[in-house]
Amino acid sequence: MQDFVANLRWRGMVCSATPGIEAQLEKERTTGYVGFDPTAPSLHIGNLAAIMLLKHFQLAGHKPVVILGGATGMVGDPSWKTAERRLLCEEELHYNQTCISKQLQQFLDFSDRKHGAVLLNNMDWFRDMGFLKFLREAGKHISVNYMMAKDSVKRRLETGLSFTEFAYQLLQGYDFYYLYTHHNVKLQMGGADQWGNLTTGTEIIRRKTGNAAFALTTPLITKADGSKFGKTEQGNVWLDPVMTSPYAFYQFWLNCSDEEACKLVMVFTLLDQATIGTLIQTHNAAPHQRTLQKAIAKELTIRVHSEQAYRQAAQAAEILFGNATQGDILTLDEQDLLTIFANVPKITISQEQWRDLTDITDLVSSVTQGIIFKSKGEARRIIQGGGLSINKIRITDPHQKPDFFLLQEKYLLIQQGKKQYYLVVVQ
Repeated sequence: MQDFVANLRWRGMVCSATPGIEAQLEKERTTGYVGFDPTAPSLHIGNLAAIMLLKHFQLAGHKPVVILGGATGMVGDPSWKTAERRLLCEEELHYNQTCISKQLQQFLDFSDRKHGAVLLNNMDWFRDMGFLKFLREAGKHISVNYMMAKDSVKRRLETGLSFTEFAYQLLQGYDFYYLYTHHNVKLQMGGADQWGNLTTGTEIIRRKTGNAAFALTTPLITKADGSKFGKTEQGNVWLDPVMTSPYAFYQFWLNCSDEEACKLVMVFTLLDQATIGTLIQTHNAAPHQRTLQKAIAKELTIRVHSEQAYRQAAQAAEILFGNATQGDILTLDEQDLLTIFANVPKITISQEQWRDLTDITDLVSSVTQGIIFKSKGEARRIIQGGGLSINKIRITDPHQKPDFFLLQEKYLLIQQGKKQYYLVVVQ
């Protein structure tokens, strides 16, 4: 069995831990859990640090348990939230649980009955528990003063906190007690924002059984500017390929700053300390090659999506931002072409418009509705300056005839400058 906590420490993945946790893990193969409330049909990359806790835990020889909170998801955790969540119905939560359980199988081994990961739903033990029983089983053992002292509560007192959310830590605390007594779970893990909820669980176990249980949190990952990690202008970066395309997912990691990448490679990859040290040295010697970002993007895109999705995303990045040629474009089938340029503006013109074109200037100005260039004068100026390519061929003559080979017999890839692309669809 590997030293789980020591591995986390050098990776910078330990924020807080209760006393005695290392002795417990050295003493015996331990069962530990992380909970996720299924508030959406997909996990996002903000959840990945907690998933990696479970992954390292399993690789160290221990048994991971995942709780999908069918019950707690109906209440909503107030931790680090500025307003109360929208309450979801049980049908929504069940659908979300089904989707998330498939994603977790890409990270954890659930196949081994004895030592494999276990997936549970806390609705199974809360469904038939009446309110009075819950008050006697959980509420009796935790004082209001204890609950009020939690950061997750204090942060919300000024803006308002419903009793529903206030009671959330009792629900999560009872989860830990139930798992401790029914599944021999002795450790709960989560993000740093969960520390108050985790220790409520250890306190309920101590008061009801007289025994010790353990908690460990990992730091919340933030961007270099201190903002929440995983957020973009479009919102969360999701693990579901429909909600965030594999290409957009790959690009997110590729676009991380050097400072961020030095942390992320330790938290989100399974590379060992020596390999990461070599990667960082190589990256620092030539930062423009983005060695760290490429290593992170490759490992996570393969694990979350697939090897094929990674190859497509890497190929798309090379075509969009690298030194791809017309030959590279011509090797793409229609599905790959549309996948790679899914987020590129598309302009539709008719076959008649295409046949009647007299020069390139007309194509990239009036015929394409002024989307690429607002006027013919602007188009001629950019073309003469070498700022326009079609199907990866540089155009320098504004009067050149538009006799280009149509990709898949109906597409033209127009590039303005280094990064601005348009896909013209000839119908």
